Amino acid sequence: MFLTSDGALQHRLTDPKYAHPRTYWIQVEGMPEQAALQQLRDGVMIQGRRTLSAGVRLLEHEPEVPPRTPPIRFRKSIPTSWIEVTLTEGRNRQVRRMTAALGHPTLRLVRVAIGNLRLTNLAPGAWRELTESELKMLGAANPAPE
Repeated sequence: MFLTSDGALQHRLTDPKYAHPRTYWIQVEGMPEQAALQQLRDGVMIQGRRTLSAGVRLLEHEPEVPPRTPPIRFRKSIPTSWIEVTLTEGRNRQVRRMTAALGHPTLRLVRVAIGNLRLTNLAPGAWRELTESELKMLGAANPAPE
């Protein structure tokens, strides 16, 4: 989460024309097959429109994330897995709709990066200020061609 009073920065981070990649770790129900992961890469039809292609990989190990309150539902007979998805568009509830369209509902969703800024070594409730170089990197983003 970014907190800012800089309207220009907020605009750059949220306006789709700037196409900042956003990376998520997604805990899904079941174990997606390679074909399902490829569908995510190629784009999925949601709300009558195909999503843009995405970077997708199955995470080999469960990422270290703080516990969720309340905890996700646990089912003995249905395993869960984690995938990493990088998008450059941000439609409402897009990630959840994409995984649901493939039959693997999202159980947990954690945004771990915007552009080159990664969520690392920051405890729940903790915060830090962006460095000058990070601010320049975000401010130097070029809009995608129209």
